[in-house]
Amino acid sequence: MHVAFVIQMARGTDRESLLSEETKRETQAVVMSLEDAAQMGFSASGVEALPGQEVAIIVVAKRDAPWVHRAIESSPVVSGFKQADVNID
Repeated sequence: MHVAFVIQMARGTDRESLLSEETKRETQAVVMSLEDAAQMGFSASGVEALPGQEVAIIVVAKRDAPWVHRAIESSPVVSGFKQADVNID
């Protein structure tokens, strides 16, 4: 089981800055754009950027979701986010 975080962030923000290199390495989190997610087979229907915002998606193993949750919750570039459980085969 994995968790997907759908993040609203300021337009022009580098989505790679959402998580530190240590967090990405330790959790093996995958940070991507909506376009990247679609190419990997994720359905992002109904997900749209708010005016002046961009959307980033982070997928991580459920056991590491609290770590990633804390990181994005404290990020100054995040204006909001949702999370959902996802199954990856």
